[in-house]
Amino acid sequence: MTTTTVSTAPVRASSRSWRGFSRLLRTETVVWLRDFTSVFFGVLFPSILMIGVGFAIPGMREPITDAPPDSAWYGVPAIAAFLPTVLAMAVGTLAVLSLPVTFATFRDKGVLRRLSTTPLRPQGMVVAHLVINVGTSLVGAALAIVVAQLAFGIVVPEQLGVVVGAFALGLLSMFSLGMLIAAVVTKPATANAIGSLVYFPLLFLAGLWTPGPIMPDFVREIGVYTPMGAAAQAMDTGWFGDGFPLLQYVVMAAWTVIVLPLAIRIFRWT
Repeated sequence: MTTTTVSTAPVRASSRSWRGFSRLLRTETVVWLRDFTSVFFGVLFPSILMIGVGFAIPGMREPITDAPPDSAWYGVPAIAAFLPTVLAMAVGTLAVLSLPVTFATFRDKGVLRRLSTTPLRPQGMVVAHLVINVGTSLVGAALAIVVAQLAFGIVVPEQLGVVVGAFALGLLSMFSLGMLIAAVVTKPATANAIGSLVYFPLLFLAGLWTPGPIMPDFVREIGVYTPMGAAAQAMDTGWFGDGFPLLQYVVMAAWTVIVLPLAIRIFRWT
């Protein structure tokens, strides 16, 4: 009788490749789409929140007339001031809540450890889920904009380039923060707890409860140094103002260049 021995020794890093990554990405996308919670909060929740706030809160569809006439918000629908924060939230929800839980689950179940015994680079799993979550953020944000335009006639951004740049930097900075959390948590429950402790203060400082013209000065001054707050404020300026949000851009870039390399350096596979 011939006995076949299956080796479980790790494959040498030099022999690993990205071959098979496209199949891994397709498989992980299908699995991810089966998780209704992630799909709901990543794709649908931003639009549902816009609809709920716009129709449930009195006056949100009326033009803002109690702001100074030279204010960026004067004359625009109140719900419009809410949109930049919702777009920032669409990214932050996946970056800070969903991504860390995903990797904590993989680490807890030994998925990342088992990948080290295959020819596929284990980094492929990280990249695959970054692609999935970033793509979902883009879909959720785009859907929120379309729904807001159809339901409320949201004004066209004054500076489209500033808005797009702010969204891109916000995406980079918030996913850098999410990767930092994902780098070290070993249990899904821990990832969920830490993510929530970070996520909800970020929402407050980004103006989810006090958007645009009604945001207290101290909240705005603190929020500008957070990735979600800086993204919301920068998009707000690009949408309604005529200046350039230099400080907010610098803050988001700083979060990215400092936190992302740190997350990569300390990332644990087991």
